[in-house]
Amino acid sequence: MIDIAEIDKKLKDYKFIDLFAGIGGFHYALKSFGAECVFASEIDNKASETYYINHNLMPKGDITKIKEKDIPKHDILCGGFPCQAFSISGKQKGFEDTRGTLFFDIARIVNYHKPKILFLENVKNFARHDNGKTLKVVLNTLNEMNYNVHFKVLNTSKFGLPQNRERIYIIAFNNNFYKNTEFNFPVSNEISSLNDILEDNPTDGKIIEREDIEFYKDYKPVKNIFGELNLPNKPIQIGKVNKGGQGERIYHPDGHAITLSAYGGGVGAKTGLYKINSKIRKLSPRECARLQGYPESFIFPKSISEAHKQFGNSVSINVLQHITKEIINTIERNEQRTEVGFKNRKERLQERERYSIQV
Repeated sequence: MIDIAEIDKKLKDYKFIDLFAGIGGFHYALKSFGAECVFASEIDNKASETYYINHNLMPKGDITKIKEKDIPKHDILCGGFPCQAFSISGKQKGFEDTRGTLFFDIARIVNYHKPKILFLENVKNFARHDNGKTLKVVLNTLNEMNYNVHFKVLNTSKFGLPQNRERIYIIAFNNNFYKNTEFNFPVSNEISSLNDILEDNPTDGKIIEREDIEFYKDYKPVKNIFGELNLPNKPIQIGKVNKGGQGERIYHPDGHAITLSAYGGGVGAKTGLYKINSKIRKLSPRECARLQGYPESFIFPKSISEAHKQFGNSVSINVLQHITKEIINTIERNEQRTEVGFKNRKERLQERERYSIQV
């Protein structure tokens, strides 16, 4: 997580809801800027328990069974919603085309509450899902509900967290509140490596000892003219286990971790395999927490497998914080233009009054 100075906590008057909340990545990000979470929903009971322990707020269950009128008023709607195909068959009915999908539940809540801002996240492939029809329906639906929508794929590895994790982020502004919604996604290229987040002696980083481990030629880090390491912002594969399939590849800690996964196969399932201090092992839950930007105070499940699953399902907090900064910039630009516009209108009215008096 990025430490946010008190002067930069500019969302103190904003309330948000956390849909498909998982273990609270959006909660941490928005709260760090002063916003208040007034409602959360998560269908996974174990994830909800983790959420409650860390945020002192118990998420409601299945969002499809929660009526929109029972959700508190809010300014920002957040959610990392699951990816589903929409059966649109070329009908292009917008809101109606989302029925039967979990995005429909976002849409019906938005249609009822008309929040100022929507902040959504999904897998990179969402943009190409169902030949692009899925994203098109989402954009059309939000446009029809009077939202100005922006989206972009960002990689966690560019934002100070050494994990190759590409996700699409969708930001939408309600045109009734923001007339000038110029928005720029953050640009960053912070250099980091897996070494930066490793524990010294983790007891829950499973060590792999097998006879079918094979290494390629030794990896040698490249140094610049000053003798400093030129670390690549990507995973560095140095070997394999078994046939080297997904989850059977071995990586060097000078590079990045592969994408954390809630599931996956192979001996390195969920975290990948890494050669650390001459041993081949999986990442510990605390190391996974750090890869997603969770603070050291975060309490995760005692079950290592469950902890790995929850972090694999989570969002990268640092990326959300960078995006939130840009959301605040858009809000402030809009407010400045509104003030200037009001001032100009006021001056024009005063000029007309002076002219009418003279006449």
